[in-house]
Amino acid sequence: MGAGAVALAASYLIRYSLGGVFLPELAVNALVTQTPGTVESVLVTNLQSLAKYSAFTGAIAINLLLYGFLAYFMTAVGRRTSYADRVPIYSLVAYAVTLGLTVVFLELTQVLSTPQSIPSVIIALLPSQFLFGFTLGAADKFMPIQKGVICEPMAPGRQPGKRFDRKRRLLIEAGVATAVGGVLLYYGVNLLFPKPTIIQGSDESTLYSQEVTPNSKFYRVDVNIFPPSVDTNSWSLRVMGLVGNPLTLNYAQLTGMNSVQQYNTLECVSNDIGGDLISTAKWTGVKLKDVLQAAGVQSDATYVIFGAADGYDVGIPLERALLDGTILAYQMNDAPLPQEHGYPIRAIVPGYYGMMNCKWVTTINVVNYVHQGYWQQRGWANEAQYQTGSSIVTPGISQIDDRFGIPGGSQLSLGQTPIAGIAFAGDRGIEKVEVSTDGGNTWVPASLKEPLSGYTWVFWRTEWNPPTAGQYKIEVRATDKTGAVQTAIMTDPFPSGATGYHIVNVAVTSS
Repeated sequence: MGAGAVALAASYLIRYSLGGVFLPELAVNALVTQTPGTVESVLVTNLQSLAKYSAFTGAIAINLLLYGFLAYFMTAVGRRTSYADRVPIYSLVAYAVTLGLTVVFLELTQVLSTPQSIPSVIIALLPSQFLFGFTLGAADKFMPIQKGVICEPMAPGRQPGKRFDRKRRLLIEAGVATAVGGVLLYYGVNLLFPKPTIIQGSDESTLYSQEVTPNSKFYRVDVNIFPPSVDTNSWSLRVMGLVGNPLTLNYAQLTGMNSVQQYNTLECVSNDIGGDLISTAKWTGVKLKDVLQAAGVQSDATYVIFGAADGYDVGIPLERALLDGTILAYQMNDAPLPQEHGYPIRAIVPGYYGMMNCKWVTTINVVNYVHQGYWQQRGWANEAQYQTGSSIVTPGISQIDDRFGIPGGSQLSLGQTPIAGIAFAGDRGIEKVEVSTDGGNTWVPASLKEPLSGYTWVFWRTEWNPPTAGQYKIEVRATDKTGAVQTAIMTDPFPSGATGYHIVNVAVTSS
């Protein structure tokens, strides 16, 4: 597996620096494409943004094992040939296997952060597989297995050298695989999802200071292991379909249009009750309706389809596309849109879950039918409007605590205790938030902080003075500005977003 680790590391470096293919990445993309929404929902709910990285880590391990099997069988045959012949044999066999798997995975996947063609794949795989053959051949030459263990005598004319028994050689190879694989996983995975930062200060001040989520802490859930890398010098936005004046806009033309700034909260449709897949940012961009009006939308049009650089697509009703709040954003919190959040352009669609807010937009297609997008083809809702929800950030222990860097705590002392959190209902806004500490028998209204816009979460707070020591369940519910009260019925995120009250358990002591 040592030779496999070297090949895998080389393949990763080529992919990361030059945009080649990396077999574990393709395997994960193919797996996600073929996974039903019901299964994907469970994985994201339980693992959050780590779901695809867990699959990525597993794919790397499986790829290492594959190289190990190839090495085992090839070395048994290769010892009957000269060293000069082994390297090309080892390389060609590994190349044929990885090329075959790559082609299969390319056929099975719909979304790729870097589009691939067969000629580019053929070239990109060559260096890493040659390194595999060279490393494996070198191991045969400089670490020959002790005679009698493999039952193969040394080749005629071969100089005697230091011999290794099977256990010793396997130990060395495992050490090389572990070292190279460890470096690969550290730089290739850990750097992709930073650990939550714990911010010092009181719970309330920490919460209120993060009404806008820093770009580095903004949640990210998409199909890609590596986000697409788009060059704005060659990027363009095509507006086509049922329009009288099809447009092709470059980056300078789009960003030169009249701009707007607005605060929007985005939430993943896979977010569970009390989950942390929700964030708020200040977005700068152009109104989508201005672009559509310039293109001259025809009277029979009913739907707008966003197409992305990675092959992702999703559609929204035309009436939603023509709302003032629906924009094509190119800045996030006054900085250029980060690569992982859709650079150079992404859609912001108030009222709709994150999967409808397409990243890396390259095409806008106006049609006269309801379009089933990437996730909708896998069972997720096509009219994915936000459910009315609320979460308790403090006290208690929940995933939402990580979003604000607040260490969770479920041990309280008698006395005045603040209860605080967030509520969100998309573009419907929040009218009221209520908190119960007695199993829902009574509800106390919380005070609301004025939201940054009609499209963002609302921070709420109330004071609680526990009457006695003991175990308590704190629960919260919100009412949106249409008068609809958040439902208490617990449902899973799939297919339309999770519902139910967020409940935390706390223990109150007398000391």
